Amino acid sequence: MKNMIRETRRGFSLVEGLAVVLVLSMIGMSMGPSLQEMRSRAMGIASVANMQEIGVGAAMYAGANDGRMFSYSWRAGETYTMPDGREWTMSDDSAAATRQNTEILMRRTGRVSGEFKIKNATGRLPHRRFTHLVLNDFLNIPLEDTTHIDPADTNQLFWHANPLDNRIGSTVPYANGDVPAGYETDSTWPIHSIRQRWAFASSYQNVPSAWQPDTPNPRWLPIESTPHLFSGGINSGLADGRNMNQLMFPAHKVWMFEEFDREAEGSPYFGYDHARSAKLMFDGAVNVWASGDAYPSVIPEFGFPYEVWEQRYVPLDTFPVPLGGLGDDTELNQRFRWTYRGLLGVDYGPGDPDGR
Repeated sequence: MKNMIRETRRGFSLVEGLAVVLVLSMIGMSMGPSLQEMRSRAMGIASVANMQEIGVGAAMYAGANDGRMFSYSWRAGETYTMPDGREWTMSDDSAAATRQNTEILMRRTGRVSGEFKIKNATGRLPHRRFTHLVLNDFLNIPLEDTTHIDPADTNQLFWHANPLDNRIGSTVPYANGDVPAGYETDSTWPIHSIRQRWAFASSYQNVPSAWQPDTPNPRWLPIESTPHLFSGGINSGLADGRNMNQLMFPAHKVWMFEEFDREAEGSPYFGYDHARSAKLMFDGAVNVWASGDAYPSVIPEFGFPYEVWEQRYVPLDTFPVPLGGLGDDTELNQRFRWTYRGLLGVDYGPGDPDGR
Protein backbone atom coordinates (compact mmCIF):
# COMPACT_ATOMS: atom_id res chain seq x y z
CA MET A 1 0.00 0.00 0.00
CA LYS A 2 2.82 2.42 0.84
CA ASN A 3 4.39 1.74 -2.53
CA MET A 4 1.10 2.49 -4.28
CA ILE A 5 0.73 5.78 -2.40
CA ARG A 6 4.30 6.72 -3.16
CA GLU A 7 3.65 5.98 -6.83
CA THR A 8 0.53 8.15 -7.01
CA ARG A 9 2.37 11.17 -5.55
CA ARG A 10 4.97 11.40 -8.24
CA GLY A 11 5.64 14.86 -9.76
CA PHE A 12 4.95 16.11 -13.30
CA SER A 13 7.24 15.00 -16.05
CA LEU A 14 9.05 17.69 -18.06
CA VAL A 15 6.63 17.25 -20.96
CA GLU A 16 3.60 17.49 -18.67
CA GLY A 17 5.01 20.58 -16.97
CA LEU A 18 5.59 22.32 -20.27
CA ALA A 19 2.07 21.43 -21.32
CA VAL A 20 0.62 23.00 -18.15
CA VAL A 21 2.67 26.18 -18.64
CA LEU A 22 1.49 26.39 -22.24
CA VAL A 23 -2.17 25.99 -21.27
CA LEU A 24 -1.89 28.60 -18.49
CA SER A 25 -0.16 31.00 -20.87
CA MET A 26 -2.93 30.59 -23.42
CA ILE A 27 -5.57 31.20 -20.74
CA GLY A 28 -3.71 34.31 -19.57
CA MET A 29 -3.44 35.65 -23.12
CA SER A 30 -7.14 35.07 -23.74
CA MET A 31 -8.12 36.75 -20.47
CA GLY A 32 -5.73 39.71 -20.84
CA PRO A 33 -8.05 42.07 -22.72
CA SER A 34 -10.97 41.14 -20.47
CA LEU A 35 -8.96 41.84 -17.33
CA GLN A 36 -7.84 45.20 -18.73
CA GLU A 37 -11.40 46.04 -19.69
CA MET A 38 -12.59 45.11 -16.20
CA ARG A 39 -9.85 47.27 -14.66
CA SER A 40 -10.80 50.26 -16.83
CA ARG A 41 -14.46 49.75 -16.03
CA ALA A 42 -13.69 49.67 -12.30
CA MET A 43 -11.72 52.91 -12.53
CA GLY A 44 -14.58 54.47 -14.49
CA ILE A 45 -17.03 53.49 -11.76
CA ALA A 46 -14.69 54.89 -9.11
CA SER A 47 -14.41 58.18 -11.02
CA VAL A 48 -18.20 58.45 -11.23
CA ALA A 49 -18.34 57.82 -7.48
CA ASN A 50 -15.80 60.62 -6.97
CA MET A 51 -17.96 63.06 -8.91
CA GLN A 52 -21.08 61.99 -7.02
CA GLU A 53 -19.26 62.71 -3.76
CA ILE A 54 -18.18 66.09 -5.09
CA GLY A 55 -21.79 66.78 -6.05
CA VAL A 56 -22.96 66.07 -2.49
CA GLY A 57 -20.29 68.40 -1.12
CA ALA A 58 -21.22 71.09 -3.63
CA ALA A 59 -24.85 70.89 -2.50
CA MET A 60 -23.73 71.28 1.12
CA TYR A 61 -21.67 74.32 0.16
CA ALA A 62 -24.62 75.89 -1.65
CA GLY A 63 -26.89 75.17 1.30
CA ALA A 64 -24.54 76.97 3.68
CA ASN A 65 -23.87 79.89 1.32
CA ASP A 66 -27.31 81.07 0.16
CA GLY A 67 -27.27 78.88 -2.94
CA ARG A 68 -23.82 79.96 -4.13
CA MET A 69 -21.83 77.53 -6.29
CA PHE A 70 -18.42 76.85 -4.80
CA SER A 71 -15.82 79.17 -6.24
CA TYR A 72 -13.24 81.76 -5.20
CA SER A 73 -14.82 84.62 -3.26
CA TRP A 74 -12.03 87.06 -2.38
CA ARG A 75 -12.64 90.40 -4.06
CA ALA A 76 -10.88 93.53 -5.20
CA GLY A 77 -10.46 96.41 -2.76
CA GLU A 78 -10.55 94.29 0.39
CA THR A 79 -7.49 93.51 2.51
CA TYR A 80 -6.67 89.91 3.41
CA THR A 81 -4.05 88.50 5.76
CA MET A 82 -1.99 85.56 4.56
CA PRO A 83 -0.68 82.72 6.79
CA ASP A 84 2.79 84.31 6.71
CA GLY A 85 1.33 87.49 8.28
CA ARG A 86 1.53 89.65 5.15
CA GLU A 87 -1.50 91.70 4.11
CA TRP A 88 -2.67 92.10 0.54
CA THR A 89 -5.23 94.31 -1.19
CA MET A 90 -5.85 93.29 -4.80
CA SER A 91 -6.84 95.58 -7.65
CA ASP A 92 -9.20 93.14 -9.38
CA ASP A 93 -11.17 89.99 -8.62
CA SER A 94 -8.99 87.65 -10.68
CA ALA A 95 -5.89 88.70 -8.71
CA ALA A 96 -7.88 88.27 -5.49
CA ALA A 97 -8.83 84.73 -6.53
CA THR A 98 -5.18 83.90 -7.20
CA ARG A 99 -4.24 85.19 -3.77
CA GLN A 100 -7.06 83.19 -2.14
CA ASN A 101 -5.79 80.07 -3.88
CA THR A 102 -2.33 80.77 -2.42
CA GLU A 103 -3.77 81.33 1.06
CA ILE A 104 -5.60 77.99 1.04
CA LEU A 105 -2.52 76.08 -0.11
CA MET A 106 -0.20 77.84 2.36
CA ARG A 107 -2.53 77.24 5.29
CA ARG A 108 -3.40 73.65 4.46
CA THR A 109 0.19 72.59 3.69
CA GLY A 110 1.94 74.69 6.34
CA ARG A 111 4.40 75.77 3.66
CA VAL A 112 4.53 79.48 4.56
CA SER A 113 8.27 80.06 4.38
CA GLY A 114 11.54 78.53 3.32
CA GLU A 115 12.53 76.56 0.25
CA PHE A 116 9.12 74.96 -0.29
CA LYS A 117 6.94 78.00 0.43
CA ILE A 118 3.78 78.18 -1.67
CA LYS A 119 4.24 81.11 -4.03
CA ASN A 120 1.56 83.23 -5.61
CA ALA A 121 0.98 82.23 -9.25
CA THR A 122 0.74 85.77 -10.60
CA GLY A 123 -1.34 86.19 -13.74
CA ARG A 124 -2.94 82.73 -13.63
CA LEU A 125 -6.66 82.17 -13.16
CA PRO A 126 -7.04 79.35 -10.59
CA HIS A 127 -10.64 78.48 -11.44
CA ARG A 128 -10.01 75.91 -14.16
CA ARG A 129 -7.87 73.38 -12.27
CA PHE A 130 -8.10 74.44 -8.64
CA THR A 131 -11.67 75.49 -7.79
CA HIS A 132 -12.08 72.22 -5.86
CA LEU A 133 -9.70 73.61 -3.22
CA VAL A 134 -12.43 76.06 -2.14
CA LEU A 135 -14.90 73.20 -1.68
CA ASN A 136 -12.39 70.94 0.09
CA ASP A 137 -11.44 73.78 2.44
CA PHE A 138 -15.10 74.38 3.28
CA LEU A 139 -15.65 70.66 3.97
CA ASN A 140 -12.31 70.42 5.85
CA ILE A 141 -11.25 67.53 3.64
CA PRO A 142 -7.60 66.52 4.21
CA LEU A 143 -5.27 67.75 1.53
CA GLU A 144 -4.15 64.14 1.01
CA ASP A 145 -7.64 63.12 -0.15
CA THR A 146 -7.83 62.04 -3.82
CA THR A 147 -11.56 62.40 -4.50
CA HIS A 148 -10.78 65.16 -7.00
CA ILE A 149 -8.52 62.88 -9.07
CA ASP A 150 -9.65 60.40 -11.71
CA PRO A 151 -8.32 56.96 -10.58
CA ALA A 152 -7.05 56.47 -14.14
CA ASP A 153 -5.05 59.71 -13.99
CA THR A 154 -1.80 58.08 -12.90
CA ASN A 155 0.30 61.21 -13.45
CA GLN A 156 -1.88 63.35 -11.21
CA LEU A 157 -1.97 60.67 -8.51
CA PHE A 158 1.83 60.52 -8.54
CA TRP A 159 2.26 64.31 -8.36
CA HIS A 160 -0.35 64.47 -5.60
CA ALA A 161 1.58 61.89 -3.57
CA ASN A 162 4.87 63.75 -4.12
CA PRO A 163 4.00 67.46 -3.68
CA LEU A 164 7.60 68.57 -3.11
CA ASP A 165 8.95 66.87 -6.22
CA ASN A 166 8.53 69.65 -8.78
CA ARG A 167 12.06 70.89 -9.36
CA ILE A 168 14.31 70.33 -12.38
CA GLY A 169 14.47 66.61 -13.10
CA SER A 170 10.95 65.87 -11.81
CA THR A 171 8.06 64.64 -13.96
CA VAL A 172 5.72 67.61 -13.61
CA PRO A 173 5.07 69.43 -16.91
CA TYR A 174 7.97 71.60 -18.06
CA ALA A 175 10.03 71.02 -14.91
CA ASN A 176 13.16 70.94 -17.05
CA GLY A 177 12.41 74.32 -18.59
CA ASP A 178 12.11 73.11 -22.15
CA VAL A 179 9.06 72.75 -24.37
CA PRO A 180 8.88 69.43 -26.25
CA ALA A 181 7.93 69.76 -29.91
CA GLY A 182 4.20 69.57 -30.49
CA TYR A 183 3.20 70.55 -26.96
CA GLU A 184 1.77 73.76 -25.48
CA THR A 185 4.40 76.48 -25.83
CA ASP A 186 3.26 79.19 -23.41
CA SER A 187 6.40 80.61 -21.80
CA THR A 188 4.94 80.73 -18.29
CA TRP A 189 4.50 76.97 -17.79
CA PRO A 190 8.07 76.43 -16.50
CA ILE A 191 7.64 79.07 -13.74
CA HIS A 192 8.13 77.43 -10.34
CA SER A 193 4.98 78.87 -8.76
CA ILE A 194 2.99 77.10 -11.49
CA ARG A 195 4.99 73.85 -11.37
CA GLN A 196 4.54 73.52 -7.61
CA ARG A 197 0.75 73.63 -8.03
CA TRP A 198 0.49 70.53 -10.24
CA ALA A 199 0.36 68.35 -7.12
CA PHE A 200 -2.89 70.05 -6.09
CA ALA A 201 -4.70 70.11 -9.45
CA SER A 202 -7.90 68.22 -10.21
CA SER A 203 -8.77 65.83 -13.04
CA TYR A 204 -12.23 67.41 -13.05
CA GLN A 205 -13.02 70.89 -14.34
CA ASN A 206 -15.87 73.28 -13.60
CA VAL A 207 -17.51 74.76 -16.66
CA PRO A 208 -16.69 78.51 -16.90
CA SER A 209 -20.35 79.44 -16.36
CA ALA A 210 -20.12 77.95 -12.84
CA TRP A 211 -17.68 80.67 -11.75
CA GLN A 212 -18.14 83.68 -14.05
CA PRO A 213 -21.18 85.67 -15.18
CA ASP A 214 -22.76 84.81 -18.53
CA THR A 215 -22.84 88.55 -19.26
CA PRO A 216 -21.73 91.31 -19.51
CA ASN A 217 -18.31 91.68 -21.11
CA PRO A 218 -15.50 91.24 -20.54
CA ARG A 219 -15.61 87.54 -19.75
CA TRP A 220 -12.86 84.94 -19.71
CA LEU A 221 -12.96 83.38 -23.16
CA PRO A 222 -11.19 80.54 -24.99
CA ILE A 223 -7.91 81.05 -26.84
CA GLU A 224 -7.62 79.61 -30.34
CA SER A 225 -4.04 78.41 -29.91
CA THR A 226 -4.57 76.40 -26.72
CA PRO A 227 -7.40 74.79 -24.75
CA HIS A 228 -5.45 75.20 -21.48
CA LEU A 229 -5.64 78.98 -21.07
CA PHE A 230 -8.40 81.57 -21.23
CA SER A 231 -8.15 85.19 -22.30
CA GLY A 232 -9.90 88.47 -21.58
CA GLY A 233 -10.93 88.47 -17.97
CA ILE A 234 -13.47 90.29 -15.89
CA ASN A 235 -12.21 92.80 -13.32
CA SER A 236 -15.38 92.99 -11.28
CA GLY A 237 -18.14 90.54 -10.44
CA LEU A 238 -15.96 87.42 -10.56
CA ALA A 239 -16.00 87.20 -6.75
CA ASP A 240 -19.81 87.35 -6.70
CA GLY A 241 -19.97 83.78 -7.95
CA ARG A 242 -22.98 82.04 -9.45
CA ASN A 243 -26.14 80.94 -7.70
CA MET A 244 -28.12 77.73 -8.12
CA ASN A 245 -31.28 79.77 -8.74
CA GLN A 246 -29.70 81.11 -11.94
CA LEU A 247 -30.01 77.70 -13.60
CA MET A 248 -32.75 77.02 -16.11
CA PHE A 249 -32.35 73.25 -16.67
CA PRO A 250 -30.22 71.67 -13.87
CA ALA A 251 -30.69 68.11 -15.13
CA HIS A 252 -29.49 69.04 -18.63
CA LYS A 253 -26.55 71.26 -17.76
CA VAL A 254 -22.99 70.03 -17.09
CA TRP A 255 -21.31 71.38 -13.93
CA MET A 256 -18.02 69.45 -13.83
CA PHE A 257 -16.38 67.09 -16.30
CA GLU A 258 -13.30 64.92 -16.84
CA GLU A 259 -10.95 66.64 -19.24
CA PHE A 260 -10.01 63.22 -20.64
CA ASP A 261 -11.89 59.96 -21.08
CA ARG A 262 -8.94 58.06 -19.60
CA GLU A 263 -10.75 54.75 -19.43
CA ALA A 264 -10.97 54.63 -23.24
CA GLU A 265 -8.17 53.79 -25.66
CA GLY A 266 -5.86 56.76 -26.13
CA SER A 267 -7.45 58.71 -23.23
CA PRO A 268 -9.30 60.99 -25.68
CA TYR A 269 -9.71 64.67 -24.86
CA PHE A 270 -13.33 65.42 -24.00
CA GLY A 271 -13.78 67.35 -27.26
CA TYR A 272 -13.72 64.19 -29.38
CA ASP A 273 -17.28 63.22 -30.26
CA HIS A 274 -16.86 59.61 -29.10
CA ALA A 275 -15.31 60.56 -25.72
CA ARG A 276 -17.45 59.53 -22.75
CA SER A 277 -15.95 61.58 -19.96
CA ALA A 278 -17.79 61.46 -16.65
CA LYS A 279 -19.93 64.56 -16.13
CA LEU A 280 -21.55 65.92 -12.98
CA MET A 281 -24.82 67.64 -13.80
CA PHE A 282 -26.29 70.46 -11.74
CA ASP A 283 -29.02 68.19 -10.39
CA GLY A 284 -26.36 65.93 -8.82
CA ALA A 285 -26.56 63.14 -11.39
CA VAL A 286 -23.40 61.79 -13.06
CA ASN A 287 -23.35 60.37 -16.59
CA VAL A 288 -20.91 59.21 -19.25
CA TRP A 289 -22.87 60.35 -22.29
CA ALA A 290 -20.87 60.84 -25.48
CA SER A 291 -19.59 64.37 -26.05
CA GLY A 292 -20.94 64.24 -29.60
CA ASP A 293 -24.49 63.97 -28.26
CA ALA A 294 -24.21 67.35 -26.53
CA TYR A 295 -25.20 70.60 -28.17
CA PRO A 296 -22.36 72.51 -29.87
CA SER A 297 -20.41 75.28 -28.19
CA VAL A 298 -21.04 78.89 -29.23
CA ILE A 299 -19.21 82.05 -28.09
CA PRO A 300 -21.49 85.09 -28.52
CA GLU A 301 -18.57 87.52 -28.06
CA PHE A 302 -16.96 86.17 -31.23
CA GLY A 303 -19.55 87.81 -33.45
CA PHE A 304 -22.95 87.35 -35.07
CA PRO A 305 -24.18 85.21 -36.74
CA TYR A 306 -23.08 82.78 -34.06
CA GLU A 307 -20.79 80.01 -35.21
CA VAL A 308 -19.87 76.75 -33.52
CA TRP A 309 -16.64 77.14 -31.55
CA GLU A 310 -14.02 74.53 -32.43
CA GLN A 311 -10.29 74.39 -31.76
CA ARG A 312 -7.36 72.01 -31.83
CA TYR A 313 -6.37 70.00 -28.81
CA VAL A 314 -2.73 70.81 -28.04
CA PRO A 315 -1.37 68.76 -25.10
CA LEU A 316 0.65 69.93 -22.16
CA ASP A 317 3.91 68.10 -21.51
CA THR A 318 3.09 64.59 -20.11
CA PHE A 319 -0.61 64.89 -21.03
CA PRO A 320 -2.30 62.52 -23.54
CA VAL A 321 -1.45 63.35 -27.15
CA PRO A 322 -4.14 63.98 -29.82
CA LEU A 323 -5.54 60.81 -31.31
CA GLY A 324 -3.90 61.73 -34.62
CA GLY A 325 -0.52 62.24 -32.96
CA LEU A 326 1.42 65.39 -32.07
CA GLY A 327 0.65 68.21 -34.47
CA ASP A 328 -2.81 66.87 -35.29
CA ASP A 329 -4.78 69.92 -36.50
CA THR A 330 -8.26 68.39 -36.17
CA GLU A 331 -10.76 70.99 -34.98
CA LEU A 332 -12.78 69.75 -31.99
CA ASN A 333 -16.09 71.09 -30.72
CA GLN A 334 -15.75 72.27 -27.11
CA ARG A 335 -19.34 71.30 -26.33
CA PHE A 336 -20.42 71.78 -22.70
CA ARG A 337 -17.37 73.83 -21.73
CA TRP A 338 -18.78 76.85 -23.58
CA THR A 339 -22.55 76.42 -23.67
CA TYR A 340 -24.45 79.17 -25.45
CA ARG A 341 -26.34 81.30 -22.89
CA GLY A 342 -24.29 79.86 -20.00
CA LEU A 343 -26.37 78.72 -17.03
CA LEU A 344 -29.52 79.44 -19.01
CA GLY A 345 -28.35 77.09 -21.76
CA VAL A 346 -28.73 73.36 -22.33
CA ASP A 347 -26.01 70.77 -22.88
CA TYR A 348 -28.03 67.58 -23.20
CA GLY A 349 -31.77 67.15 -23.65
CA PRO A 350 -34.48 69.65 -24.60
CA GLY A 351 -33.69 72.59 -26.85
CA ASP A 352 -33.52 73.48 -30.51
CA PRO A 353 -30.99 71.84 -32.90
CA ASP A 354 -28.55 74.72 -32.50
CA GLY A 355 -28.36 74.27 -28.73
CA ARG A 356 -29.97 77.67 -28.20
